[in-house]
Amino acid sequence: MQVMVELSLYPLVEHYIAPIKAFIERLHNDKQISITTSRTSTQVTGDYDYVMALLTKEMKATHQQVGQAVFVAKILNFDAMQAGAKE
Repeated sequence: MQVMVELSLYPLVEHYIAPIKAFIERLHNDKQISITTSRTSTQVTGDYDYVMALLTKEMKATHQQVGQAVFVAKILNFDAMQAGAKE
């Protein structure tokens, strides 16, 4: 099953750009996912279980490094969408 997760990160710290860049860079280092970054969000696409485990790990790392931070996510199951379109 494939998934696309659109994430926005809002570190609740004065210098918020560095944690955002670090999070996105860590995701870009993973070759098992596809990433598209815009001004307001990052889209991560790949195997559902792999993407969700990776995001759990990386979001936890961000919280540990930054302290308080808000993640906003939209999650789309590609396989379910394609199956619904065929009916």
